[in-house]
Amino acid sequence: MIVIGGHVRIDPASRTEAIAAASEMMAETHKEQGCVTYVFSASFDDPGLFHIFEEWESMADLQAHFQAPHMAVFQEKMANFGVTERVINRYSVTDKSQL
Repeated sequence: MIVIGGHVRIDPASRTEAIAAASEMMAETHKEQGCVTYVFSASFDDPGLFHIFEEWESMADLQAHFQAPHMAVFQEKMANFGVTERVINRYSVTDKSQL
């Protein structure tokens, strides 16, 4: 399993548009093969901060996601949101269990 975790910081004035774009991106990505979890979370106390959490069945599924048409559309929209920070990490997970 591949896990993606991180955050993106944008111009707070773009928050409403970013939420709309992220919502659309999540809906389309949930339809993709191998997508287990795909979530953008807007911070409650920092209007410019969005957290990202994804789970993918395989690296091949994640690579296909990067080539999806809705990814290109989303990246075009993100370019207009005044991104000032982007920290996203990829983890390969060999074991997953519930607490």
